[in-house]
Amino acid sequence: MPANALETNALNANDACYLALKARDARFDGHFFTGVTSTGIYCRPVCRVRAPKRENCQFYALAAQAESAGFRPCLRCRPELAPSCAASSGVDGLLPWSTQDASFILARQAAQLLDEPTPWSDGAPSMTDLAQRLGVSERHVRRIFETHWGVSPLQYLQTRRLLMAKRLLTDTQMPVSQVASLSGFSSVRRFNATFVEHYRLQPRQLRQSSALPASPTDTEGIVLKAAYRPPYDAAAMLGFFATRQIANVEVVDTKRLTLARTLSITTGGKTHSGWVQARFVPDSCNVVFQISPSLGAALPQVLARLRALLDLDAEPTAINATLRADFPDSDAMRVPGCLDGFELGVRAILGQQITVRAACTLGARLVEHFGTDLPGAGAGLCRLFPTPQALCLARGDDLGQLGIVRQRQRAIQSLAQAVAHNGLVLQPGVDIAQTLAALQALPGIGPWTAHYIAMRALRWPDAFVAGDVALQKALGVPATYTPRQAAQATEAASQRWKPWRSYAVVRAWATLPI
Repeated sequence: MPANALETNALNANDACYLALKARDARFDGHFFTGVTSTGIYCRPVCRVRAPKRENCQFYALAAQAESAGFRPCLRCRPELAPSCAASSGVDGLLPWSTQDASFILARQAAQLLDEPTPWSDGAPSMTDLAQRLGVSERHVRRIFETHWGVSPLQYLQTRRLLMAKRLLTDTQMPVSQVASLSGFSSVRRFNATFVEHYRLQPRQLRQSSALPASPTDTEGIVLKAAYRPPYDAAAMLGFFATRQIANVEVVDTKRLTLARTLSITTGGKTHSGWVQARFVPDSCNVVFQISPSLGAALPQVLARLRALLDLDAEPTAINATLRADFPDSDAMRVPGCLDGFELGVRAILGQQITVRAACTLGARLVEHFGTDLPGAGAGLCRLFPTPQALCLARGDDLGQLGIVRQRQRAIQSLAQAVAHNGLVLQPGVDIAQTLAALQALPGIGPWTAHYIAMRALRWPDAFVAGDVALQKALGVPATYTPRQAAQATEAASQRWKPWRSYAVVRAWATLPI
């Protein structure tokens, strides 16, 4: 493309960004950040301060780009709360960096991996780790990343760490040493120096500006906020969870738009157990999280799982552009996630060829028999879902007495063995093809179960349960077809929905009568 055409596209994109900024349009939250040259601050499009003059605005795709240009994050709109941009596909035509070629996809995958705190065993990914995960050389990763994002992978990672630290300093009373460690810094001294260098502010100075209680109470927990891009059908999301909730593990209140549940998470070789609650605030496109203090040592991982659970980083504009023709009334629907991939896998196995209600009954029995107590978590929350290790040791007779048939017993124990001892990881950021193959190699796990796990636990947007009877019914597949014919017809119909077939599945299910 000629240089003058590129300049024209960039100018038009910047003008579009300025219009979104003036309108405080939450649909573009996280898609760009505005650096204001007169103040040295960068903001989200939804910032409530008076809009700066157009000539004072510079627009960046990533917070890391704004910080690399010398801007500091706004203390009012708080860029660290914005939905992820790298996790989405971008809005075609809004900015010149939204081109969807192979190198851009690789750059976005690299950013997604750096955004995820959980796939890295030590919490500090190296360039070697990143290159190996992507299947390319370190030099190629750096070149592609810098070409498309304008910063190096290490600059991107450092910004992510600083923004996490800023979030924890603002919203919690954790010691600075713990904030540094949780944010990925190897030492407090290095953290302090980097924070001052980038933000021109001592960490303790930032903390002094926030009015927080001395310490979180057990009932209130640690309170944090997260944003999402509208539209978002919170009632539909919570309704999905409500019909599948397991007694004593989770409580969903669709009227108050809240979801609460127990959680056990392992990080750094230690297991932390507690409870979490999410409450939607639709007027501000926010979700308020309350997290028990006992999970404080795993806060970045818990936050990442909560965002995945509620699909807060989805990009409705790109998804709806592909799906709206077939699902015109479902623009606000998201794909429900999970907090624990192993738990989701077990629940998927329990739900094979039976009703949702029956699967919930079996799940409750499994929790009662093999789960553990969690005292003080609140009304309706008193048990933790069984660990892989616990189900590895379960006897077939014990599972059979719960009403779980022999085939499902074998599948559950094989999955538990694979997760506990054979290195199977069921969380975002893993290699999809390898994980699907590993799942389907286990007894009792076929394509339906594997893709259902990929859709909800691995957060793969293109998972597709072609053999699902309810999906086939929603899509109007003739009942006279054999199971194989029906699956083939469903798979063929789905090709026009790539790469958002997971969203198509959820929207198709929603068309069925309750």
